[in-house]
Amino acid sequence: GSVVASYPYDDSPTHRLTGVYSKSADDEVFKYLAKAYASHHPIMRTGKPNCPGEEGETFPDGITNGAQWYDVEGGMQDYNYVWANCFEITLELSCCKYPPTAELPKEWENNRESLLAFIEKV
Repeated sequence: GSVVASYPYDDSPTHRLTGVYSKSADDEVFKYLAKAYASHHPIMRTGKPNCPGEEGETFPDGITNGAQWYDVEGGMQDYNYVWANCFEITLELSCCKYPPTAELPKEWENNRESLLAFIEKV
């Protein structure tokens, strides 16, 4: 996991593991929606999730193009965009895939304003 808003495309023509910006026709819209979420999240907006084992990982403005981060062939985000004209971003909300129950209220507080801002944009 991480703390970042990722947007299409997740796949790239070269299928390099990382570092290839794979721009969609609606790139500006996707960046706008990703920033709408990230800019209201106290950790995500810093662009420095500081996840264990990935302390040096950074995301400007708390967002990333999926393929630039890591290439995913056949991902749901790209499939829905290409075949169903569905604009979808992926939200990585925690370094931990399954946070302990005691941490869930804090996770809600971290994400509440982001979720409301995102819904307003949609």
